[in-house]
Amino acid sequence: MDQFGPRELLACYARGVFPMADARDDARVFLIDPERRGVIPLDGFHVARRLARTVRGEPFEVRFDTAFAEVVGLCAAARPGRLETWINAPIERLYNELHRLGHAHSVECWQDGELVGGLYGVALKGAFFGESMFSRRTDASKVALVHLVARLIADGFVLLDTQFLTDHLTQFGAQEIPRREYHRRLARALRVEPEFQREATAGAAALQLITQAS
Repeated sequence: MDQFGPRELLACYARGVFPMADARDDARVFLIDPERRGVIPLDGFHVARRLARTVRGEPFEVRFDTAFAEVVGLCAAARPGRLETWINAPIERLYNELHRLGHAHSVECWQDGELVGGLYGVALKGAFFGESMFSRRTDASKVALVHLVARLIADGFVLLDTQFLTDHLTQFGAQEIPRREYHRRLARALRVEPEFQREATAGAAALQLITQAS
């Protein structure tokens, strides 16, 4: 991977593939092009009533891109129920370089000056590729996801790629689609050129953006 840098990684995303590692302490990186892909339709994002109340209550200060490296590090850290991670040192380095180029972004939830939840991903044209999330307070990563979706809708993005479908993501309306359909949607997204704005809206405003798009 010595000759594999952030520009090559962006080219991979444009082809519909993404990197993974077997373990945190394994320096090898391989590329994945799954037969079925997880996506969250931006016009079908679902926010449960309880979560909506939490978002409106604004228990966290939501920020974009103020602690990107820290978010990636916390996503890579072992935690109860997940002792291993696919984010190794080369992958961590690549995403930090993408962030410096303006293509990788973090959504962060802060409470009393502490980073307690968030997510990060890659923006390329009209597609956003969600990579990982973490939470150290109840609903912190979920609130971050709500604010990400509101930001993507406001900015004109058309594809939110979650890579794989998980039980956790299905509650938000995530779907699994065949590779051919994914590539069709990706091609459409790459024809759009929105600009990712690094500003969080108020909780009620974020929910309103999501409701208007549904």
